[in-house]
Amino acid sequence: MDGFDPIPDSLVLLIFNFVSDVKTLIRCRVVSKRFNSLVSQADSLLLKVDRVITPESSDADSLSFPLTFIRSILKNLHKLVSHKPHPTRTHRSLLNLPAQILRGFQGIRDLEIELPSGDLKLEKNAAVKWRAEFGKNLRSCVIFGFRELRSSQPSQISADFGEVGFAGGLKLRVVWTISALVAASARHHLLREVVKEQKQLERLVLRDKDGEGTVVMDKDGLREFREDPAQLQVSDDLSVVSGGEGGQGQGMWERKLGGRTPVPSVRLRMRHVLKLEVEGGAWMGGATLVIVKPTSSNWRDDGAQPQQQALEGDVEDEEEKDAELALEAFGGGVYGEAVRALVKTRGYLLEMNSF
Repeated sequence: MDGFDPIPDSLVLLIFNFVSDVKTLIRCRVVSKRFNSLVSQADSLLLKVDRVITPESSDADSLSFPLTFIRSILKNLHKLVSHKPHPTRTHRSLLNLPAQILRGFQGIRDLEIELPSGDLKLEKNAAVKWRAEFGKNLRSCVIFGFRELRSSQPSQISADFGEVGFAGGLKLRVVWTISALVAASARHHLLREVVKEQKQLERLVLRDKDGEGTVVMDKDGLREFREDPAQLQVSDDLSVVSGGEGGQGQGMWERKLGGRTPVPSVRLRMRHVLKLEVEGGAWMGGATLVIVKPTSSNWRDDGAQPQQQALEGDVEDEEEKDAELALEAFGGGVYGEAVRALVKTRGYLLEMNSF
């Protein structure tokens, strides 16, 4: 008899849900038959990617975000749930990672996947944070960024702090927006097999350890995704190739097409402040907040002829909803303080075609 024998299954399962880390839970399965049975019932999981294999030995342009994600999962977790592969076999069993790793769990309801770093390449001192919500397609995306953060007295902040000129500043903000949308759509694309196989999922989050970007799919978004047959078809823009170090047939991704969900035509509400003081006497240069929504969200869908929301009351209501969305994404800390200041400023509307 061990110390866990007197503990009821429901309490042990609660402990496993608090542990949540997939790698730890997979190791717990080998402790005993009881643990093996209970671990598979855990419904709140966190799948961490500890390390990304850098592409120093390959052409950097040929490697993509999906490749580094899959290879890191392979390196850290696949060996825990499978036998050593035959050295000459092409491993089609690797195709659905991380979906394959999660097949040992029967009823996942809440799943978070954490990547080791973000995707955006920014200029020195700049920072961009984003949060995107998806169903079968993009529902909304909130993007916050700044060019520089400096702790100084007001008298020590130069008049041109954060200034790059109107044209250059607008171009930079548009580049931030497009980069965030591309990163979000690539992450959403990776989740298709997980959503397909984990039919009890009610919340799915894919984020990175640096806190740069987060993709969220709630219960309604997951149901919408599953009800679209096109989303659940096997992708033909990704394939598996054999090879790898030591002739071990280590599978990896080879991207043929875009490897991301198309971004629909969107409307951008952009707010920008040249210099913004935040808590602790710090100053943000070029603070920017962008709310992105599909263009279709501005049109009626009640069966009547589409009409743009042109009334002043509708515009004010839309701005209030945008403010709520922004505060939900960045409601705490210094970023939340900056967002609360930015939502009070004048916004500018832009439209972007699908890509």
